[in-house]
Amino acid sequence: MAMNSSAEPLPAQPASGLRHSLVYQICAAALVVGFAIGYFVIGVRKTLLPPRSAAATAKPGMIPGGHPVPTMEQMKAMADVKAAPLLEKLKTDPKNAKLLVQVAALYNSTHQFKDAANYYNKSLQVDPKNVTTRTDLASSLYYQGDADGAISELQKALKYSPNDVNALFNLGMIKFKGKDDAPGAIAAWQQLLKTHPDLDRKATVEQMIAEANQKLTAKQ
Repeated sequence: MAMNSSAEPLPAQPASGLRHSLVYQICAAALVVGFAIGYFVIGVRKTLLPPRSAAATAKPGMIPGGHPVPTMEQMKAMADVKAAPLLEKLKTDPKNAKLLVQVAALYNSTHQFKDAANYYNKSLQVDPKNVTTRTDLASSLYYQGDADGAISELQKALKYSPNDVNALFNLGMIKFKGKDDAPGAIAAWQQLLKTHPDLDRKATVEQMIAEANQKLTAKQ
């Protein structure tokens, strides 16, 4: 479910313990198989995607460096291997919210969004006011095709923290790209700029607002 936009923040941050080479393969594969936008959060997670030219120069079915593109099944297997010791710890500490988030983030980083959402939900059952976890859950739901569920989780997050940078930005992105709700997206982004006038990526948000306004004008 790729979303073409001028806002192009990165795939998930590497889960703890995930080898750098493996993470690079996963990120490069994301470019090749169509997850070009990755996660659309800003603020803390603002590292940019690898240059487009890297994917462009790879041979079909290969990622830069001559490695074959991992299949989704291979990526899940990678995640399962890395998650195994964490899941073992959860057997004796099943309500460890941070540990549950680590497992969720690992599955998120390998595009296993259903599994990721499951563990984010378990973490939120323990720590329901964790805005970061709820925002990450929203991303996982969105990439499963559940835009309504994602919006609902972001709205819950904003009840706990009304001016959260990532929640406001993502709410705008999902309303704009997932629900074709340009007015709703503009409202979220304007709230973001109003409450964070010194936002380091202000220009990106302003560009998204301009795109949404252009879409509104074209419909008139």
